[in-house]
Amino acid sequence: MQNDRASASSDCPSEQKGPPTPDPLSDVLRAVRLTGGVFLDVRLTAPYSVVTTLMAEDCRSILQDPLQLIFFHVVLAGHMLLQIEGEPPLEVEGGEVVLLTHNDVHTLSSAPGLAPIDGQSLMRLSEGGGLTRIVHGGGGEETHLICGFLGSSEAINPVFALLPRALKLDLRQAASREWVESSVRFAVAELVEGRLASSGVMSHLSEVLFVEAVRHFLERREDHAGWLRGFQDPHIAQALALIHRDVRTEWLTADLARAVGMSRSTFVEHFTDLLGVPPMRYQRQWRMQLACQQLREGRLGISQIAYDVGYDSVEAFSRAFKRVMGTTPADWRKASKRPA
Repeated sequence: MQNDRASASSDCPSEQKGPPTPDPLSDVLRAVRLTGGVFLDVRLTAPYSVVTTLMAEDCRSILQDPLQLIFFHVVLAGHMLLQIEGEPPLEVEGGEVVLLTHNDVHTLSSAPGLAPIDGQSLMRLSEGGGLTRIVHGGGGEETHLICGFLGSSEAINPVFALLPRALKLDLRQAASREWVESSVRFAVAELVEGRLASSGVMSHLSEVLFVEAVRHFLERREDHAGWLRGFQDPHIAQALALIHRDVRTEWLTADLARAVGMSRSTFVEHFTDLLGVPPMRYQRQWRMQLACQQLREGRLGISQIAYDVGYDSVEAFSRAFKRVMGTTPADWRKASKRPA
């Protein structure tokens, strides 16, 4: 697939103002380095129904071996129904973006009950090196969307598993609305002219859309689990960002408290109240979550996993893993491979 590889022009919004400044939520969500891009321009006319998912090949020129992929659709005009099996249909209108946080197979349609066609079969390379395009439907009302991805070739970030399968964001409600809207306008203008928007702008846009969608999700919910509650407090959110940013850093409670401008006792009390565990236990559990993901993938040996999550010896890692998980890393890996 073609991707947004052209160099930035003088109208590029990142050269005018730049994307929003990263915050603790951004740091945690990008604890595993995330890369984004836009690869597909879609124009659907009613009646239509298209079933699709993001393939690794769609983002191959930016991500070689993605382990985590998030598919997103920015609806520029019109409206559509998005259906994931087992979930209620989600209405998405012009000015909204929807992100498939688990990259589920899903259907985009103009109305319920229509027989879907495979989206991959509809993709066509644009003349002159523009975005890959889909033009499909019965000739009625048009829905225009740009599709992109956010992903990582590194270890999967287990915090993604806590998010709903689909996140919808009204761009008019985004804290970074001005920058997001200018970036989308820039991309559309480039597409109209048959050019590709710069990869830098599109990567930043992908990341900002994801962070804004998660932030909107957090603001609307009260029953947050685990780390989600921590983002309601700026001090604890900053501590979470420090812990997640480099898993190999061994943070002491006093150092974390000092870094976020709190006394040790107040920090421990507040952190434990919001997260349910004290800071050091949270750090150990986070390391074990990352280790479990890598053990399940089966690509790395236990010694490399031990190093990646902050342990200098397999023995120390195995002892810590057994304290948290109740079994050894080798036995956990074997059990994870057994059929359910």
